[in-house]
Amino acid sequence: MKAAQIDRYGGTELIHVDPNAPKPTVQVGQVLVEVHAASLNPVDISVRAGHFQEMMPLQFPATVGGDFAGVVRELGDGVTDLKIGDEVYGQALVIMNGGSGSLAEYTAAQSGKTGLKPKRVDMTEAASLPLVGASAIQAIEEHIDLQSGQKLFIQGGAGGIGSLAIQLAKLRGAYVAATVATDDVEFAKSLGADEVIDYKTQDFRTVVKDYDAVFVTAFGTQDDSLKVLKKGGVLVSMVGPADEALARELDVTVIPQMTQTSTKQLTRLAELIDNGNIKPQVEKVFPLDQTKEAYEYFEKKRPRGKVVVTIK
Repeated sequence: MKAAQIDRYGGTELIHVDPNAPKPTVQVGQVLVEVHAASLNPVDISVRAGHFQEMMPLQFPATVGGDFAGVVRELGDGVTDLKIGDEVYGQALVIMNGGSGSLAEYTAAQSGKTGLKPKRVDMTEAASLPLVGASAIQAIEEHIDLQSGQKLFIQGGAGGIGSLAIQLAKLRGAYVAATVATDDVEFAKSLGADEVIDYKTQDFRTVVKDYDAVFVTAFGTQDDSLKVLKKGGVLVSMVGPADEALARELDVTVIPQMTQTSTKQLTRLAELIDNGNIKPQVEKVFPLDQTKEAYEYFEKKRPRGKVVVTIK
């Protein structure tokens, strides 16, 4: 099969498409998926660079990518919630769930991190959703438990996670402020953000005050983000821990989030998509043979929403 792979840790220049990669072998609790599309995430860059090699070293050659959408072709022992022929989406990243990378004609993934694809969207749009959708649900519905009338500040409102988080927060009746780059101001407004802050020309500290929650999806000064919370507020961060001493002083809660995609979250996400509550945001699509170029674009451009690679 064709698969986008690396032979060692490093940059985008190492990504190549092997036309004769072996098809993954399905283990207990896994499904073999014929991949129709896969999307790129920032964690892919960290994996390729070797940031997780001490915890979970890759076995080279390693297929890159995590998010996928496709069709179930084989079932491993113990899989009872899916069947052959199901259209599914999910996470297949090696270090995340013991499967194989998704940027290939076939991938193996844990059934517990795979869900039925939303019916309202095609494979390309479905592939854009798993990690970013699960991240938004975990932060807003599970960690923050955002309520109608509350105020949420999102740092990084135009990326894959932020663009879905804005929509989910508005669905729950919250007031939403978000930081974006200059070119993304109108995009964030179109998603429903009540207040959009151009971080290149504005200092959010002069605008955002007494918020119930902050969701940090992009790198920034988290200590400043803590200061915009009211007492009892919550900060959820996708980019590492904030200053715990400062948080205690301000009487706010900090929750570092490492998203763990699950079938439960994917089912909830599919419900939101099929009800028309949330729309996927795909900026650009590449074919599998241009996976290296897709990652170069993704890493340099800071796209609105997601970059997707089509395979079938």
